[in-house]
Amino acid sequence: MYFLQTHKETALEPVDRHKDISAIGAIVAGVDVGGTFTDLIVFDARSGGVLVAKTPTTTGDPSQGVLGVIDGANLDAGLLDLIVHGTTVTTNALLQRRISRAGMITTAGFRDVIELGRRTRPHAYGLIGGFTPLIPRNLRIEVAERTDAQGNIRTPLDEAGLRLAIAQLLDAGCESLVIHFLHSYRNPANELRAVEIATSLWPNPYVTAGHALLSEAREYERGVTAAVSASVQPVLDRYLTGLRDGLSARGYRRDFLVMNGNGGTVSSRLVTREAARTVMSGPASGVIAAARIGALAGVKNLITYDMGGTSTDVALVRGTIPETSHEISLEYGMPIHLPMLDIHAVGAGGGSIAWIDAGGLLRIGPESAGSEPGPICYSRGGTRPTISDANALLGRLDASALIGVRDPVDMAALAQVFETDLGAPLGRDAMAAAEAVLQVANLKMADAIRMVTVGRGFDLRDYVLFAFGGAGPMHACDIARELGLSRVLIPARPGLTNAIGCAVADLRHDYVTTVNVPLDDADPAALAAVLADHVAAGQAALAAEAVRTVQIQITHAADMQFVGQTHLIRVEIQNGQLMIADLQARFETVYFDRFRVQLPEVRAKVVALCTTVVGIRPQIDLSRLIDPDGRRATLAAAMVGRRPVRFAGQWHDTPVYRRELLPLDLALSGPAVIGQMDATTVLHPGDHAVGDPYGNLIATIGGTT
Repeated sequence: MYFLQTHKETALEPVDRHKDISAIGAIVAGVDVGGTFTDLIVFDARSGGVLVAKTPTTTGDPSQGVLGVIDGANLDAGLLDLIVHGTTVTTNALLQRRISRAGMITTAGFRDVIELGRRTRPHAYGLIGGFTPLIPRNLRIEVAERTDAQGNIRTPLDEAGLRLAIAQLLDAGCESLVIHFLHSYRNPANELRAVEIATSLWPNPYVTAGHALLSEAREYERGVTAAVSASVQPVLDRYLTGLRDGLSARGYRRDFLVMNGNGGTVSSRLVTREAARTVMSGPASGVIAAARIGALAGVKNLITYDMGGTSTDVALVRGTIPETSHEISLEYGMPIHLPMLDIHAVGAGGGSIAWIDAGGLLRIGPESAGSEPGPICYSRGGTRPTISDANALLGRLDASALIGVRDPVDMAALAQVFETDLGAPLGRDAMAAAEAVLQVANLKMADAIRMVTVGRGFDLRDYVLFAFGGAGPMHACDIARELGLSRVLIPARPGLTNAIGCAVADLRHDYVTTVNVPLDDADPAALAAVLADHVAAGQAALAAEAVRTVQIQITHAADMQFVGQTHLIRVEIQNGQLMIADLQARFETVYFDRFRVQLPEVRAKVVALCTTVVGIRPQIDLSRLIDPDGRRATLAAAMVGRRPVRFAGQWHDTPVYRRELLPLDLALSGPAVIGQMDATTVLHPGDHAVGDPYGNLIATIGGTT
């Protein structure tokens, strides 16, 4: 049976109390590794039972946190039918430069392309600036070969020179290799031959062909994307191998899936081939869950707001479809030109450290206390004030109920830290300093939301704020009020939403091919052939997966621009029917909607054709994320206490409720604090909340229009 168990480092909460897990089939587990916590959710498709668990992340080796949360749940991994895993391994490796030693072989005369970049600067108003490329210059070697922009081979590959370059890189200790030739997207013959030779000489499978990962023009972006993938490929492979061995030792004999940054999943046996696609894997899973939960709740347009322990990630969902981007930059000089969910991150999480800069201004992050030592309120050795500590000091967060806390923090000592570190420099007492921390953090997060909405021409009034992450529901009403939003949707399991996204995500493969042809000169048959190749590749990729799909969904689009322009607009190709006249009209419509400008005298160009092939997995029932059998009939029965909570400089005697006990037909007015294992929700005076059949809370913000 599922038992409620309490561990020193792991919190468990069962939903189904009647089923023996050994008798259950079709059991799917979603596991997400965050900066502070590793989350597990297990769905039993037959009975509707759900098991959830949470444990501090093991930053040195995240796989130990994954195995630890399974062990802490007393879960027999051999009984799981599928594990889907969201990981931050590649993202963190890149940001921290804990990458493998990679070498690059490129066209003679172009070894510095990935370092020269575009005409940009690290700081818009700085006179100087620089960056360190992922592959240093001494590990970038040129060989004689040349293909022109039309795909004609002007210089055959110097195979002898290639073999010497490979030997040189191996002698230099390179673990992975990039083959990056000019215009290989147009004609990959030389690059394919180079890969064939390299594969026969390289001692491992870590050989990346630039055109295979990104078949697009722009040698800088293609080269950097390939360098990113090669640099993290061994890191990701070792991580997944260790995790696979650990799961096998626990009886799990099947393949598992890994989240990609595009919001889809791919087999762990295949994912390392294109390791760069796992960048932003963790945040993407939360957006997928938000879109699915929002659709069930009847809300199609969402601003997803994921506040975790180390950062806040925001994204846009329009018409239940998450917005995507074909270019993200983890940092200056590191553009990754692959289809990914368009997620904007800021350094404001529960563990973000508050500090005073040289000018006497209060700053939040980007440095975080992480899981080790963590915020002061976790009593794990933290000494610097964080956002979580401010919430605890103001009564919004119950420090004695936090996961992993052995001994509750001394609140007087916590107040003294705020008084000394922040209050004294700001001329405020400890409580006022804590409120200032929340105000600055909320403004920072609100600005991130403005960047993905107002900054892109979208009207905030068309959207509902979807708040999740362990800390998101605590700040959601503040942020909605700052933005003038009237409604907030808080899912049943805010702190486990990313793990839920892993469990419900479908298989997905994206393809982009540069064609770069004006519409007037386009050959419809040639363009259709490109899309047909995409479909064939996608279907073959799905066939190679070890996971059953119930449907294949294919969508096409074209990246277009007016002739003479540089920026791109994505235009959907409806019903897969590529008609030249229709493309021109649709492009002009999309262009006008975006820029409010009409240019009827200028013709359009198709720069690239794009295809997404999705393998739909069996749907998972999300209606029992909170056990309906545990609900209470009245609000009074769900109340577990009262405590003073500070709002806008005033203390309020505030009722505290247990989320799992709230009646389904909930109607609640603030102030109120709603606690659960994975998150805390705070309603301000004047705010109101109601429940829905899926266990979600829909809060209406008082004083907004």
